[in-house]
Amino acid sequence: MLFRKKTGMPETNQTLTGRQELIEPGANHFVNGNALKGPYPVGHEIAYFALGCYWGAEKAFWEREGVWVTAVGNIAGSTPNPTYQEVCTGQTGHAEAVMVVFDPQNVSFGALLQIFWESHNPTQGMRQGNDVGSQYRSGTYWTTPEQHQAAESSKNRYQEALTNAGRGIITTEIRQAGEFYFAEENHQQYLAKNPGGYCGLGGVGIELPADH
Repeated sequence: MLFRKKTGMPETNQTLTGRQELIEPGANHFVNGNALKGPYPVGHEIAYFALGCYWGAEKAFWEREGVWVTAVGNIAGSTPNPTYQEVCTGQTGHAEAVMVVFDPQNVSFGALLQIFWESHNPTQGMRQGNDVGSQYRSGTYWTTPEQHQAAESSKNRYQEALTNAGRGIITTEIRQAGEFYFAEENHQQYLAKNPGGYCGLGGVGIELPADH
């Protein structure tokens, strides 16, 4: 029963209540010092990616040139301002996600999609490796129509590459970004604060074909 609860999406009337009080992630990025909650530079865009445990996922993005700031949190669920422990029950509906604020003049959304697809296995449904639960599902959450189009196109290209390699069907959800709730401060830039900490990130060894 517990396994089914964690890998299924709860009905809206079954989700945890949550709270009105914001969960504070801390003021600044532990690695680059930029403000986690802004204000962000004019002309920058925001995108959200879910690819398993957000500790390792965040590092994959903050290391990319052109990324202004990253933060971890929860998206695509129903419970307002959920705690880490609540998300882990599977009863908030959220996915663990990375917020990426980037300068499109220095790094394209397509380049971020490449990091996304190649850094995890997008065919596993409500899990990522040994991490089992709906919060570990694969997803990309767009904030502009251009991001939406690029995400759908890249998914089709990656599926073709996976199919040609005899791999499975992509289960990634592509949705317009809703409310993003920051995780607690100890989860932000976790692998910089805990260099030997658990990562849980691993791709399938297949590159995203170029968009022609």
